[in-house]
Amino acid sequence: MYPEAMARTKDPAVRTLLLERAGHMLRTREPITLRSLVAGTGVSTMAVYTWFGGMDGMWKALRQEGFTRLAGRLAAVTTSADPVRDLTALVAAYLGNALDHPDLYRVMFDATYELEDAEAADETLEYLVQAAGRGRAAGRFRAGTDPLELAIQSWVIGHGLVSLVTPGPLPRQTLAHGIPLLTALYVEMGDEPARCRRSVRRGWEAVDVTGGRHE
Repeated sequence: MYPEAMARTKDPAVRTLLLERAGHMLRTREPITLRSLVAGTGVSTMAVYTWFGGMDGMWKALRQEGFTRLAGRLAAVTTSADPVRDLTALVAAYLGNALDHPDLYRVMFDATYELEDAEAADETLEYLVQAAGRGRAAGRFRAGTDPLELAIQSWVIGHGLVSLVTPGPLPRQTLAHGIPLLTALYVEMGDEPARCRRSVRRGWEAVDVTGGRHE
């Protein structure tokens, strides 16, 4: 438990505590109000105002936290000499982040609340744009390929799959469809089929999101 003094001294642990509490309440479908949010935490409602300026600010912060964690996951993907592998690994990391933080994932794309830092959220896509650009520069994709468009198309595949699994009705193994879907996209963009399949599999296996490797 956190004593009232922690809220007054703006201990960062209180902010994290409240965000985690809100995420838990989303998962358990509990009504989230100012009082229910702090219930059982050991801090008063004033902590919500201290850290977020109120409930609207808390929702903004919770949405931002989702993108912050996604950025950390994408940054952890190693860059290799194979940009197609890297682009695939970034999509897999996106899926892994959503599976690990399903509550935050739901809030990330809820436009009801603004973001604290929209530019920082946009930068998560930039990881994919850079990998797509390296793929074009390496001749894996056609010269006319727009890295931003390819990054968005890759993201759409990942987002569609994970939306069916978290919190959708399909099992986690459904995500394995990402392998043929991404392969088809990248071959359409100019990559050689056999080489592309190898790269996509390597990238997918670099970030295990389905509970098993694909041989």
